[in-house]
Amino acid sequence: MTEVYRILTINPGSTSTKIAIFDNEKPVLETTLRHPAEEINKFDKIFDQYEFRKNVILETLNENGINLTKLSAVVGRGGLLKPIQGGTYSVSDSMIEDLKVGILGEHASNLGGILANEIAKQLNIPAFIVDPVVVDEMDEVARISGMPELARKSIFHALNQKAVARRAAAEMGKAYEDVNIIVAHLGGGISVGAHQNGRVIDVNNALDGEGPFSPERAGGLPVGDLAKMCFSGKYTIDDIKKKIKGQGGLVAYLGTNDGREVEKMISEGNEKAALVYEAMAYQVAKEIGSCAAVLKGKVDAVILTGGIAYDKKFVKWVSDRVAFIAQVIVYPGEDEMIALAEGGLRVLRGEETAKIYE
Repeated sequence: MTEVYRILTINPGSTSTKIAIFDNEKPVLETTLRHPAEEINKFDKIFDQYEFRKNVILETLNENGINLTKLSAVVGRGGLLKPIQGGTYSVSDSMIEDLKVGILGEHASNLGGILANEIAKQLNIPAFIVDPVVVDEMDEVARISGMPELARKSIFHALNQKAVARRAAAEMGKAYEDVNIIVAHLGGGISVGAHQNGRVIDVNNALDGEGPFSPERAGGLPVGDLAKMCFSGKYTIDDIKKKIKGQGGLVAYLGTNDGREVEKMISEGNEKAALVYEAMAYQVAKEIGSCAAVLKGKVDAVILTGGIAYDKKFVKWVSDRVAFIAQVIVYPGEDEMIALAEGGLRVLRGEETAKIYE
């Protein structure tokens, strides 16, 4: 009889906390806890929110009749830690300290490991994080930018990218470590990664808006013209940062970050919307082609995932340009909660050894 592990997963966002309970891969409870702005704004720092969020989580679990003593592990979303290899990590004192101070910046996801640890230690069970956005497995050759002062960085949708790559490998009857896969995560930010034998050896920095432009990010830009804009006297550094991330991409061209709204514009005959949206797909396809070159053409599959992968028109635009590389697999959306649970399960089942963060 298969042993059943009950896992609590925690994924903090800026004004919400997603939690789920899984018995192995089977969901028992999934809910999103909304935090009113007036509650969140009481705290000066993100770390200061952990007690408030922990109490809301515990109250919700109690209201849903979840017996905490039956839990096998708690898995939190990884935050902005130091660059690390992919995998499942045991939450350690050094990790908690780096999440607490925000070693690479303050972000709500930093609370994931902290909350997991706070709940797990009371139950004497393990706490883990899985594939945070700072996963860095890039080959050294991929770090060279052309300007010594500016090394290329690996910051991307590691949790979902690796989860769908593992899923595709399993469906091929292979291990993730035995395949080469290109994954394009299509969300508010877009990241395209070259996965070679279990490592993401090259990927665009989706946080800062490298690579294809996206609903909210400007993507790779004509750098000479960008330099002139920066020193034109018309913009502050904060203005430029917003143009690159938050107010770039679809927002800049069409005034929305919602692909469904863009679809509506196109259906109503908006030619500019059609051109801009197709251009985004064009740039995604170019980035996938770049990854195919990185992998020397040895590609087992191309995966399109994230929220925009629900859009059949967009998927077709990309697929038509990259289908010659390898089979195109579409996994719409991103199920981060099951991805977190699967990371914990691999350790509990002895399929993977939990890594140590130092």
